Amino acid sequence: MLFKKSIINASYIGSKNRKSLIDLSIPQKNNGKLIVFIHGYMGYKDWGCWNLVERYFNKLGYSFCKFNMSHNGGTEENGIDFPDTKAFEKNCYSYEIEDLEYVLNWINQKEEKTFKSIHLMGHSRGGAIALLNANNDRVDSIITCAAICDIESRFPKGKKLEEWKENKIRFIKNGRTKQELGHSYTQYEDFILNQEKLNIKNACKKIKKPTLIFHGKEDESVSINEGKKIAEWLNTSLNVIKNSKHTFGSSQPWNHDYLPKPLEELCYKTHFFLQNYFP
Repeated sequence: MLFKKSIINASYIGSKNRKSLIDLSIPQKNNGKLIVFIHGYMGYKDWGCWNLVERYFNKLGYSFCKFNMSHNGGTEENGIDFPDTKAFEKNCYSYEIEDLEYVLNWINQKEEKTFKSIHLMGHSRGGAIALLNANNDRVDSIITCAAICDIESRFPKGKKLEEWKENKIRFIKNGRTKQELGHSYTQYEDFILNQEKLNIKNACKKIKKPTLIFHGKEDESVSINEGKKIAEWLNTSLNVIKNSKHTFGSSQPWNHDYLPKPLEELCYKTHFFLQNYFP
C-alpha cells in the first residue's frame, strides 16, 4: 500500500537517555487517527504478529506507531529478544511511563499537525502503562488488551522479598528463550517511591476519556478477574474474547501472513470503537 511516511527501526531517546527502536507508519490516505501500541513485560514491538496488527489498521487508514521500551533488553542493533540483559535488569514501571512520554514527544516532532487524535493500545503490562498515562492531554482514548490491574502483586512477598533485598537481584526464566533474566531490587524500590503514581485503580477512576477493555477468556498469564476490575473502575463493560489466551492467538515467532481469529476480532472491535467515538 502507499504510505505518506514509513519509518522502521528508527531511534528515540527514552528514559535515562537510553536509545531504543521505534516504527511509525502513515498511510497515504490516512484518517487522522494514530494508534500507539505499547508492548508488555518481556515483549517488544516486533513480537509475534504485532506487525500484522499494524497492517490491519493501516489498511483502514490509521497511522500506527510501535516501539521498544528503553530498558526492555533490546538494543538499537537488535530489538528482538534480550541481547542487553543489564538494561532489562534495571527496568521499572517509572521508566516505561517516561518512555511513553518521550515517544509522544518524538511523534510530535516528526508529525506535529498530521494527527487529529491519538489512541493508546497496550498489551498486558503495556495496558497498565496506557491507563497510567491516560490523562496526558495528547491522548484521546485508551484500549487495553489483557492488562494487569495491580502492580504490587507482581512483586514477591515475605521471605522471597527479603531474599531479593539481600541479594539485590532475582532471576526469572524466559520460557521461550530460556534466558535467566535478572531483576534488580531497585525495581521494587522504584515502586515504593512512586506507589501513588503507579496505582492503577486510582488512575482508572480519574479517566474521563473513551476506553475499550479486552481480555481473553482463557488468559493463563493475567487472570480475567483483573480485566473485570479495570472495567469496574472505569464504569465500562469488559470485552471478553472467547477461545483466547493472553496473546489472543499470537505467538513468537508468528510464521503466517494473517491474524489469528481472536486478535482479528479484537482489531475489528477496536476499529468499530474508534469509528464510533472519533468519526
